[in-house]
Amino acid sequence: MAETGGATAYGAALAGGGFDFYRFARQPQTIVRVLSWVFALVVFACITTEGYVNSATSAEAKCVFNQSNSACQYAVGVGVIAFLACIGFLMLDVYVPFMSNAQERKYTVMADLGFSGVWTFLWFVCFCVLASQWAHTHDIRAIPEDAARATIAFSFFSIATWGILTYFALGRFRRGVDDVSIPTYTEPAPDLHTPYPPTYAPTTYTPTTYTYPSNMPESQKQPPFTSNLPPQGDTSYLPPKY
Repeated sequence: MAETGGATAYGAALAGGGFDFYRFARQPQTIVRVLSWVFALVVFACITTEGYVNSATSAEAKCVFNQSNSACQYAVGVGVIAFLACIGFLMLDVYVPFMSNAQERKYTVMADLGFSGVWTFLWFVCFCVLASQWAHTHDIRAIPEDAARATIAFSFFSIATWGILTYFALGRFRRGVDDVSIPTYTEPAPDLHTPYPPTYAPTTYTPTTYTYPSNMPESQKQPPFTSNLPPQGDTSYLPPKY
């Protein structure tokens, strides 16, 4: 399941954001994977502890499912591998947010997708085999019926949980890195109607006006900043002699 609240790649936050255990534990993918781990544990534990009994005519222990040892061995094999796989993928789910390489995340999601899809099918086969063999079991004396029914029930539950994990992995694989937003600089389009850039606003020049009192003589009225230097063409000026 994808995380929300930021940019992600293959359903996990970008590297460098840290690990939040409580957020990770509340994710639907984590919850379903833990349930798959529990269901697998129940299946192979029920068979290894109470799945073999001695018949009245033989001292050799036989499988409770119509004395088909292959059915019990198949269920134990699928359950043990699923149990170990859930632990491994849980560790990968923790490690994926620390992967900075998107290609590594892609391979991890592909492995999760492929394994979950295959194990969904294998759990379906396991359920069908156990249910069929239990239906053909007529002599149920000295057989722990609760353990046998629990094995069949949790095999069926495992089909649902592994199917959900396949759906989550497929969603992460399809999203890929599409939801990664990379900030880029875009040059703004020039505005042809304004002579100046948008950030520059020229100020209006207001010339200073000088006013004189009305009673001031005309001889005292001089324009400001008037130069008293003689003109350059005046030849009457002679330098002093020393």
